[in-house]
Amino acid sequence: MAWNEPGNGGKDRDPWSNSGKNQAPPDLDKLLRSLMQKVSSVLGGGRRPGGEFSLLGLAVVLAVVVVVWAVSGFYTIKEAERGVVTRFGKFHEIVEPGLRWKATFIDDVRPVDVESVQSLSASGFMLTQDENVVRVEMDVQYRVADPREYLYSVTNPVDSLSQATDSALRYVVGHTNMDDVLTKGREKVRQDTWQVLEQITDPYKMGLVVVDVNFLPARPPEEVKDAFDDAISAQEDEERFIREAEAYAREVEPKARGQVKRLEEEALGYKEQAVLKANGEVARFNQLLPQYLAAPELTRKRLYLETMEEIYQKANKVLVDLPEGSNSLVYLPLDKLGATGGTDKPASGSTAARLSTPSSNYSGDKSTSDTADGVNSSPLRSSDRFSSGRY
Repeated sequence: MAWNEPGNGGKDRDPWSNSGKNQAPPDLDKLLRSLMQKVSSVLGGGRRPGGEFSLLGLAVVLAVVVVVWAVSGFYTIKEAERGVVTRFGKFHEIVEPGLRWKATFIDDVRPVDVESVQSLSASGFMLTQDENVVRVEMDVQYRVADPREYLYSVTNPVDSLSQATDSALRYVVGHTNMDDVLTKGREKVRQDTWQVLEQITDPYKMGLVVVDVNFLPARPPEEVKDAFDDAISAQEDEERFIREAEAYAREVEPKARGQVKRLEEEALGYKEQAVLKANGEVARFNQLLPQYLAAPELTRKRLYLETMEEIYQKANKVLVDLPEGSNSLVYLPLDKLGATGGTDKPASGSTAARLSTPSSNYSGDKSTSDTADGVNSSPLRSSDRFSSGRY
């Protein structure tokens, strides 16, 4: 029979028609009660006549909650970090690295890296003291020194440090000439910027410490770069010439000092020699004085002969003693005699071979032999050839 065929007036088989019974929505209280009964049966308890669960089941539930809460409180702080603990939003303490525990929902922990060195840069076109525009770049390296101040003293400490760096750099560049910024004063600009930066940041207690400040190469604007390059090249040449001059001075000065020292030593030696010679002359004359007093005439003649001997040894002249009325012509090569050093005894045969005399007048007398054998000494052998005279 088809579902739409008549039967009981066609109502029993019509799916769109009401079966005659009123259907109410499900009761939420019954559902909750049924769920609680199932949980209670799992925990091993049963419903008591008053509808209350057993205390054992409640204790087990509380124990599970406590264990989960306790386990969730364990955390780890890394070696390079420090943990900032706040309790109910207020700072409580700073914890060291390692395994730690906190009360969940009561304490909050924020790890902060205090060993890693970070960097930020500041750059821009800046006006120097001599009213020139240069582009300056600086790199600042920093790290966290105090985690509490880093988190709670300033809203954004890194941004505050960046602004302080820019302010310090502009202040120092504004009080420095362009040549110092570009070339020889770069180290001073770096140190001054570091000092001013610390003076600016100290009152804010940002918890940051500046590790190093690197002053990157500054450069002029591109429009005048070529002119600045020429100026820098000239300054480098100036420095090079100065270094070369200093090197030359270091090379010449020791030599000059050595010459000065040598001249001083020679002067002192000459002084000592002159003093000793004078003392010797005084001593010699002191010894001659008694002899002179004893025989004045003989002493004068002796002194005269000794003096003439000393003079003739240094003279380039030769005296020849010939007898009166002799027509002999004696040829003496004075240049050759001078080359022999003016000795009293020339080599045998050498001087005699150079003597040329006329054959008619040569008789080999004593005067000629005296001249050939002892040219310089012959005037000094006999005292009767010199007038005594007064000395």
